[in-house]
Amino acid sequence: MRYRTIGTGAVRVAAIGLGCMPMSWAYSASQRDRQGSLRTVRAALDAGCTVLDTADMYGPYTNELLLGRVLRERRDEVFLAAKCGLLAGDRHIVANGRPAYIKRACDASLRRLRTDVIDLYQLHRIDPEVPVEETWGAMSELVAAGKVRALGLCALEPRGRRGRGGGGPGGAVADRYARTLRVLARIQQVFPVNAVQAELSVWSPEALRGLLPWCEARGIGLLAAMPLGNGFLSGTLTPGGGFEPEDLRARHPRFTAEMMAANQPLVAGLRRVAARHDGATAAQVALAWLLAQGRHVVPIPGTKQEHWARENAAASELRLTPQDLAEIAALPPAQGSWE
Repeated sequence: MRYRTIGTGAVRVAAIGLGCMPMSWAYSASQRDRQGSLRTVRAALDAGCTVLDTADMYGPYTNELLLGRVLRERRDEVFLAAKCGLLAGDRHIVANGRPAYIKRACDASLRRLRTDVIDLYQLHRIDPEVPVEETWGAMSELVAAGKVRALGLCALEPRGRRGRGGGGPGGAVADRYARTLRVLARIQQVFPVNAVQAELSVWSPEALRGLLPWCEARGIGLLAAMPLGNGFLSGTLTPGGGFEPEDLRARHPRFTAEMMAANQPLVAGLRRVAARHDGATAAQVALAWLLAQGRHVVPIPGTKQEHWARENAAASELRLTPQDLAEIAALPPAQGSWE
């Protein structure tokens, strides 16, 4: 496993992390298996992953409870990234950035996670009714209290309608993260940002323009969320195969049978590159491509399956050649809107 340093403290973390959300939320409920998820987390740690990414809203709460069982045994192996600022109800998800709530949420997360400190506490979403400086100030007080080691911001903004040619390695939209950059400039005046979490993948490369250069210039880590395009770039999904009703992809315009078929050239291109590397998979090429984008990029692919966790971790050792990178850059942009 390769390592990277992120943040003002130059914290050393494994180059590939583990996104824990699919174990408890947003994906096929019938495939959730608590014991299987525990094995998956342990397998990722055994493979050298250190970053575990969770949130109180995943479940809600059940994902943190799950990780707590592993952390009580292996806390010293983990760089724990948790989130606050979102409340999941029966029908709606709402932001809450009120300082008193943020502090209560942190204490509750610490109890569920069975730890006395969170390595990276991330603001999941900005509350439009609370000045972000107030929210960030409350989070900085958690650092002063020794409950949190560093702070991060999730930049998972609404994607908007992009139509054909809106994604892909060559089709990034320059201003997608303009609002995030303005917020980052504001909160940096309150307390240092150590990491930004943003969607970044071969079919959603927008963060490569404004956001990643901003992070690189300051030594700030970029946690690449959804690095496999919600599973599409793994090449294991069949167009028209369907999804369970509560699976987020069941309502996702890029996961209609038509759009999945239209975007198969992206998967085919990754497979061609993989074929030049003995035993490599399309998913591993997609992750290796991310590692090649910058020294502070840390992909956090999500999975609840033990074998995928091991495969993803092994992508750290895959070195793409200039020819590989040029071929991926020449792939057609992803088709279809996100909304």
